[in-house]
Amino acid sequence: MCAPIDVSRNVNYISEAEAAEVQAVVIGAGQAGLSSAYHLRRTGFEPERDFVVLDHNPGPGGAWRYRWPSLTYGRVHGMHSLPGMELTDADPARPSSEVITEYFDRYERTFGLRVRRPVKVRTVREGAGGRLLVETSAGTWSTRTLINATGTWDRPFWPRYEGQETFRGRQLHTAQYPGPEAFAGQRVVVVGGGASATQHLLEIAPYAADTTWVTRRPPVFREDPFDEQAGRAAVALVEERVRQGLPPRSVVSVTGLLLNDAIRRGIADGVLDRQPMFDRITPEGVEWKGGRQVAADVILWATGFRPAIDHLTPLRLREPGGGIRVEGTRAVADPRVHLVGYGPSASTVGANRAGRAAVRDIRRLLAEERATV
Repeated sequence: MCAPIDVSRNVNYISEAEAAEVQAVVIGAGQAGLSSAYHLRRTGFEPERDFVVLDHNPGPGGAWRYRWPSLTYGRVHGMHSLPGMELTDADPARPSSEVITEYFDRYERTFGLRVRRPVKVRTVREGAGGRLLVETSAGTWSTRTLINATGTWDRPFWPRYEGQETFRGRQLHTAQYPGPEAFAGQRVVVVGGGASATQHLLEIAPYAADTTWVTRRPPVFREDPFDEQAGRAAVALVEERVRQGLPPRSVVSVTGLLLNDAIRRGIADGVLDRQPMFDRITPEGVEWKGGRQVAADVILWATGFRPAIDHLTPLRLREPGGGIRVEGTRAVADPRVHLVGYGPSASTVGANRAGRAAVRDIRRLLAEERATV
């Protein structure tokens, strides 16, 4: 087996014959990637010898390291501990980016996962002898199997509207949200019908000169508790899409918005007064058919994210519907590839379960290969 690649080498000259050989490569070290790495190690795979974890971030935390400071740990919904180590005694007043980044860092060190970073995965393609080649900024790995756990944070979705390029104000996405103080005295249009949009509006309203909330569809609020049965039903709806090869929707998108006390106050105060989607953007703001206009200094797009899977393009996994057809976590078009944190496993608890399931499938595949040799 080849030794791990020296990242100081000029990777342009690394041939397939020189690539480090492993049994599994995990791409991404967020919740999904760390869960997968934990289960690999727990079942006998040795880091660096049998598998590697590659992460493009400069340090631990995954997408959590980029959450805005006002999103405190006490306001995070549904954060589930990683397998094997509970997240306990966290100060709910601290920024979630700090709490969870520290937790992930401690987790990596406790289980000796030896995450390599910053490593940018450029492409995954077919190699010789049924292996996959993972080409990165730090060299090339040759692997029998792949766990893709890259999430969505790196692919914010920006809708396109007529006149968008003429807007004289500032446009930014949730991924760039700096916190509410940055909008003091400004007129802000928030676009999106999810939890991020409502959180932004409730935070920004006390600082802004004016806020306007627009969505493509009327928001759906739910008062009933989101119990286990409701959770299973929501996951099943998302899972059916990926089985059909359609682009996944988030679990949150099918659960609706919880009608809690903060949301009720926002509705009563007029902050959460939803308006239909505008038809065009003007230099001064937004405009609807019929001539109604709203002046704006900022358009904040809380319009979600798409899976970061472009590096898998050479494997031709996408279906005509635009998504990757997945059974469990396994790509139907290539059983060597598992997508964890994709579609129904995008939640934190879902990522934990999916990591375990992916490793179980990988062990089975490798055992079948050995049996045929």
